Amino acid sequence: MNLDAQYSELTLKTKAKLVLIVLDGLGDIATKEQNYLTPLEAATTPNLDKLAKDSAQGRMIPVAPGITPGSGPGHLGLFGYDPLEFQVGRGVIEALGLGVELKPGDVCARANFATLDAKGIVTDRRAGRIATEVCEKLVALLSAKVKKIGETEIIIKAGKEHRFVVIFRGKGLEGPLTDADPNREGFKIPEVKPRDENNAGQKKMAALIADFYKAALPVIANEKPANGFLMRGIAHQPHIPLFEERYKLKPACLAVYPMYKGLAQLVGMKKIEAQTIQQQFELYLKEYDNFDYFFIHYKYTDKAGEDGDFVAKMKAIEYLDAAIPILLRKKPDVIAITGDHSTPVSVKGHSWHPQPVLLHSAYSGSDKLERFTETGANIGSLGVFESKYLIRLMQANAKMFDKFGA
Repeated sequence: MNLDAQYSELTLKTKAKLVLIVLDGLGDIATKEQNYLTPLEAATTPNLDKLAKDSAQGRMIPVAPGITPGSGPGHLGLFGYDPLEFQVGRGVIEALGLGVELKPGDVCARANFATLDAKGIVTDRRAGRIATEVCEKLVALLSAKVKKIGETEIIIKAGKEHRFVVIFRGKGLEGPLTDADPNREGFKIPEVKPRDENNAGQKKMAALIADFYKAALPVIANEKPANGFLMRGIAHQPHIPLFEERYKLKPACLAVYPMYKGLAQLVGMKKIEAQTIQQQFELYLKEYDNFDYFFIHYKYTDKAGEDGDFVAKMKAIEYLDAAIPILLRKKPDVIAITGDHSTPVSVKGHSWHPQPVLLHSAYSGSDKLERFTETGANIGSLGVFESKYLIRLMQANAKMFDKFGA
């Protein structure tokens, strides 16, 4: 019997309420330049500190030691799905989050508007994080000019800021493909290639992406600063077991950004729309009796980390901390607070470093730590574990498991 089957056999249906708060990219590393502090350690967090005194702490590995995860694998791990077993393209996640009804055979790509120089070199992967209104204008321009390539329908939909998605709807298309993104400035947009050279659907899709670039780039060539775009996570939608069936918990998602709504929708969570962390916590109170599990996502720690802005990441943590009393008006049975991955300020991107995690319940015990920080998490009773086990620890702390064996 595999481990998931064993957990399912032991799972009991209860009336417990579980909350997972994800500060995207929360984890960081202490460096000399940062006075050997992380943003979490430098932040003033009275509400997290209060929770920490009656909680267990530890560190989580998102995928495997040394592997830097994308947001998709990072969150699937938090939801209890092994990221190595359940691989989902970022384009699919973003499309679902934007409300696109995908059809069998659709291939999706997540895209960023970017800035290119006269030689086609990427000088800014996010085009200065253009406003959402500018993104919508550019997407409308592209949609009007590039509706079909051959017999394949092209659907383009704007996301937040510089982000958008492209859906390719036609026959015989498959993913996944390599990215049309150098993942750093100073290089040209790479040609996409099949992940499997023997897969005819992937080869057809790679040629289609090349044709799409030829058709779309001239449309925005004179725009500033967004005169180009990058594409990644080019894939089709896989089959994933539903969260409620897997854990006997009715789940809800409170997130602002489309990608995280898409991830939640992929596993069957109900999307509840909000625009700020205060609204997210208020809606949790309103929906408290309607769901058993609440996934609450906060993006701004990750954005600050990617920008290499220590103070902004610290302030983002403080902003969320100030809102926690709203949530605690109806205290759930289990609270887990963590990140989906680390985004160290010094790295300016996702990294392989384990993220800190706090687990609070009537049965979590106290690690006698005064604060929730990376340093404290290093010595916490949870130790270092793979993030796919977090949901199981949350279930255990909700007394959702029967005893194993005699």
